[in-house]
Amino acid sequence: MAVVTTPVPATIQRTGSMSSVREVGGEIEEEPNTAVVDEAIYVAVSKDVKESKVNLIWAIQNSGGKRICILFVHVPATMIPLMGAKFPASSLKEQEVRAYREIERQNMHKTLDEYLRICYRMGVRAEKLHIEMDNIERGIIELISQNGIRKLIMGAASDRNYSRRLMDLKSKKAIYVCEQAPASCHIQFICKGHLIHTRDRSLNERSLEVASPLVQQVPNSVRSLRSQSITLGQIPTTDSFGSIQELFRRVRSANDGQRGSITTDSSPINTIGFSTPSNRRGTDGSSDESDRLSRMSPSGLSTCSDSAVEPTLTPISVPESSENTLDLTFSSLVIKEDHHRLSPPSVLQDGGVNDTVYDQLEQAMSEANNATRHAYQETFRRGKAEKDAIEAIRRAKTSESLYTEELNLRKMAEEELKREKEELEKMTSQRDKVKEELQLAVDLKSSLESQLASSEVMIQELEKKIISAVELLQSYRNERDELQIQRDNALREAEGLRKKQGEGSSTHASQLFSEFSFSEIEEATSNYDPSLKIGEGGYGNIYKGVLRHTEVAIKILHANSMQGPLEFQQEVDVLSKLRHPNLITLIGACPESWSLVYEYLPNGSLEDRLACKDNSHPLSWQTRIRLAAELCSALIFLHSSKPHSIVHGDLKPSNIILDANLVSKLSDFGICRILSNLENSSNNNTLFWKTDPKGTFVYMDPEFLASGELTPKSDVYSFGIILLRLLTGRPALGITKEVKYALDTGKLTSLLDPLAGDWPFVQAEQLARLALRCCEMSRKNRPELHSDVWRILDSMRASSGGTNSFGLSSEGPHQPPSYFICPIFQEVMRDPHVAADGFTYEAEAIRGWLDSGHDTSPMTNSTLGHQSLVPNRALRSAIQDWLQSH
Repeated sequence: MAVVTTPVPATIQRTGSMSSVREVGGEIEEEPNTAVVDEAIYVAVSKDVKESKVNLIWAIQNSGGKRICILFVHVPATMIPLMGAKFPASSLKEQEVRAYREIERQNMHKTLDEYLRICYRMGVRAEKLHIEMDNIERGIIELISQNGIRKLIMGAASDRNYSRRLMDLKSKKAIYVCEQAPASCHIQFICKGHLIHTRDRSLNERSLEVASPLVQQVPNSVRSLRSQSITLGQIPTTDSFGSIQELFRRVRSANDGQRGSITTDSSPINTIGFSTPSNRRGTDGSSDESDRLSRMSPSGLSTCSDSAVEPTLTPISVPESSENTLDLTFSSLVIKEDHHRLSPPSVLQDGGVNDTVYDQLEQAMSEANNATRHAYQETFRRGKAEKDAIEAIRRAKTSESLYTEELNLRKMAEEELKREKEELEKMTSQRDKVKEELQLAVDLKSSLESQLASSEVMIQELEKKIISAVELLQSYRNERDELQIQRDNALREAEGLRKKQGEGSSTHASQLFSEFSFSEIEEATSNYDPSLKIGEGGYGNIYKGVLRHTEVAIKILHANSMQGPLEFQQEVDVLSKLRHPNLITLIGACPESWSLVYEYLPNGSLEDRLACKDNSHPLSWQTRIRLAAELCSALIFLHSSKPHSIVHGDLKPSNIILDANLVSKLSDFGICRILSNLENSSNNNTLFWKTDPKGTFVYMDPEFLASGELTPKSDVYSFGIILLRLLTGRPALGITKEVKYALDTGKLTSLLDPLAGDWPFVQAEQLARLALRCCEMSRKNRPELHSDVWRILDSMRASSGGTNSFGLSSEGPHQPPSYFICPIFQEVMRDPHVAADGFTYEAEAIRGWLDSGHDTSPMTNSTLGHQSLVPNRALRSAIQDWLQSH
């Protein structure tokens, strides 16, 4: 709890009814009378300046010029706003709560400064007094007790609850303060500028308050009166009272001989009648005398009659120290009493006093009374004039501030009017602009309508052309069908010739391939026991079983399989005729149940080992390089197969199976395609198969997805993705962009799979760049497996400590060097000739190319300078030597 009082100097300071006003440096100041007690009026206000402003203005208008003290109780917020929500102060950090409390205090001082500015504009000196507590009404009580507040003004109810019949307190805070405030505090309760209720002080407090001003104010008033009466009237009061006293002595001495009722006292005070009770006769006099006394009393005494108790002015009630200050007032009162006691009839009867003496006495008393009355009246008029002057100055200040506010409001209104005019002009210009745009739109609509009409005519003409084109296309289709029939007949003849040539090889293959019955398949799989299932895919389920005393893997195609009868028969035809160390061995098949029987490989797929499925040991980087070389060898074998190349078409880690020695075996040939020279592209160079894209999206060749042309380079793209997975261990989606970015920024090390061990950085970078070449978007930019990729992988395998376990040379498994192969026939050349483009071709192939009307290079598609052919005898000699050795 903290109590702070901050004084703010005001333009006019009021300290009492007796003060003087002077102008200093263009400002109005009031010089307070230091003898008068300056008691402040405390006004309790709230955070809402608009609501408490009315009560403050009422207090200032009814303060009589006294000092105003703004009283405020600050209640800290229990819920603190933070990030768009409110939180309890106890749940936040102390630093955050302290910062918010400081903001609250700044806002509190801003609010109090607004109240002080109101007081300043109304010409009243003001201060602010505030306290920080959790309860407003208890805070007000605490401030009253700490500061000894004797006069307080606060709200009785909110302004919306005001009505003319409102007589009681409505606010709980007002009721609490009214009941609990100390008895010494005088409280006025205001609502909407109207006094609703007043709580007076107790009787004892009021008596003490009345007695104190009587003792303090009367001597000051009398002293002021004496000084002012001398200044204004220049009345020689001392000589007048001396002559009056001398007259009394003469009258009394004249009567001493006749009566003993009048005594002479040498003391002037006793003569006037202040020191003995006998001279106080007339204090309990008639009501006329009391009325006349009250009319003649100074303004300082009359102000005391505002209280509930009417003081009695007697010599006993004034302290001895104040007797000298009261001699003028009470001397005039005693003289008046003696004047009544020594009336002319009684004096004449008692002693026969001379008329001249009596006239002199009466004249002196009359002059003294007139002088005193004139002095009082002059003092009263002067005080009233001073009050009127101060009030006029205050009103002038108020009017000036109101004029300033009105002037500011007028300026704001003029600025607002100016802004409105500008906005109106802007809106007018925008309206004109919209009109212009609308007119342009109408014109554009007209032109578009005319274009639409012409387009309709054009469409009709195009429809006629399309109809004619469709008819022409139909005729072309008929011709194509006839050509296809001729091609099929030629293929059948060629196939018959190949079968005759390959009867020996097929007989050998049939010895390695077996057919199994449906019952044997059921027995081997324990009637398709789920516990024996080791794999599942779009084609069907794979079971582990024992068939004819051999542990095998049985793939059973279900009814909804992605691979139908054609794919089943194709896989049987391919795998039953091919044997390679890195191709899975097909033991047999069961046509009844659409089942394929393979050799069983215990280490699962490469996908499972990269993911360390079933807590399997991770593959080392040496093993991964060896697996990449083995896969490259299998692909070279498929692509160079005779008489037709084979494209796998679904190359991915889940189709690469590992045996007990972690040797890779390529499987799942259901969607592979057999290519021949009859299905080639327009340049008679790249063999492809036109089909609908099948396989796994992230491993599929982008050109295959776009054109539907499956080529050996499609397997090269999938092989590049597998290389990146072996290198990083990351998922295939987006892996090319990540590796390319890492190479460009020099952060390849962060992408390497830590489970593979410490990759040699040179080999890792070389492998990454090779993989990115394989993943080029254009198939033309991808490297050749048998000439480029195999050479790099074979050297990396050798440097990592591996051996060529499958009997391959650097040019592939029993494959001739690439420069022995004719680019057109894709066979070893027998009679190589060099054409004008610098490439070497089989003589028969290049002559057929030129005789068909081509004048461009089969390799570069650029125009040939001439059609002359030069025999390449050196190359022919090398080819013959190689053929003899193989």
